[in-house]
Amino acid sequence: MLRSFRYLLWPISFLYGFIIKLRNWLFDKQILKSSSFNFPIICVGNLATGGTGKTPMTELLIGMLREKYKVATISRGYKRKTKGFAIADETSTALDIGDEPMQLHLKFPGATIAVGEERLVAVPQLLHDRPETDVIILDDAFQHRSINAGLNILLTDYNNLYTRDFMLPAGDLRDVRSSACRAQIIIVTKCPSDISGEDKKKISKELKLSENQQVFFTEIAYAPAHHLFDRFQKTDITGAHSLLICGIANPKPLQEFLTDHTPGFDMIRFGDHHIFKIDDLHDIIKSFNKLEFPNKIILTTEKDAVRLTKYETELRDLPIYVLPMVHRFLFSEADKFHHLIEEFIKTFNNKIA
Repeated sequence: MLRSFRYLLWPISFLYGFIIKLRNWLFDKQILKSSSFNFPIICVGNLATGGTGKTPMTELLIGMLREKYKVATISRGYKRKTKGFAIADETSTALDIGDEPMQLHLKFPGATIAVGEERLVAVPQLLHDRPETDVIILDDAFQHRSINAGLNILLTDYNNLYTRDFMLPAGDLRDVRSSACRAQIIIVTKCPSDISGEDKKKISKELKLSENQQVFFTEIAYAPAHHLFDRFQKTDITGAHSLLICGIANPKPLQEFLTDHTPGFDMIRFGDHHIFKIDDLHDIIKSFNKLEFPNKIILTTEKDAVRLTKYETELRDLPIYVLPMVHRFLFSEADKFHHLIEEFIKTFNNKIA
């Protein structure tokens, strides 16, 4: 029903698509300028709104590179209460830098996590403040054409490929399909674990890859759940009824996972990037206490967790656990992906070559 209603918005989508095409044309003709850096910059992005797994992909890259390189990330810091460029430190909160950068900061204390609306300003500022940096990952920056990243990784949801989607507001695309040609790597995320080789070939053909493009396929996997306030305190969620606290764009994969792997769950859903208030906590605790199950827990996502940690006094004694989401490469191609990233970094004539 909702999708049918969105089709009525085609005139607006046509106008929006025209504006985006014009903007891209101005960049392609260098009427609007893009800047390049003699430095390895990796951009992770997508063409659509909503969750395709950009932050987990950024986490995967950090985890892959951090033992060998000094890694930094730059994000916009969506819904933060501050402006301008900033580097996360021990005093930073989700309100200061945004929930997703805060998630990265907590998970990878050795990495430099920065925020800045203007990536073109943020990159040289970061290199000035952290000159030891070896590689920069731009999180959700595919549409920011003022910077010409050396390597673009484009994500698309298996269940809503950009080739089958439409421009906003009739569809979910915020950029035109033809922009995919700027990506060197395209990753089809949230695939079924049993996707066949034939499906892989069909989708690869549908994406109309050029000779300089590589495509990979990943599924969603979940790491062991840990307590909100103690990462070393793990729990097995498979025997517990969960109260799921969820404020992410697309909770469907998580709901499906809980349906398949736990006795059951209730859910309190909030908007994407929701800033939790004390009244929300009261509702959560009240709902949890009403659950009549001998083995029950509160479960939330990593992105929601960073916005809940400020309520340690209220939540510390509750069985509230965080379920990390990760990308898992299919068709045994994780090493191939890793090799492409390594080769890209090595092309730069700097101290890490």
